[in-house]
Amino acid sequence: MEELFYIADRSGIEQATELLRDFGDAAFAEAASRAVRYRELGNAIRFCEWRQIERVLVVLAQSSAVGTVH
Repeated sequence: MEELFYIADRSGIEQATELLRDFGDAAFAEAASRAVRYRELGNAIRFCEWRQIERVLVVLAQSSAVGTVH
């Protein structure tokens, strides 16, 4: 199975769960808009972090487990 996302540390997961808590279904759009803002600022690192958070949100929104379950 292809790797869906990579998170370097726990803060990415925390940011994703905060977005879900604060924005609900709009969390995906909020993460995307933050990624775009950083891309426009020329901050490639933060852009990539927010794109990864978008991917985490997709996984968190699933009703069933995705990938390997330990």
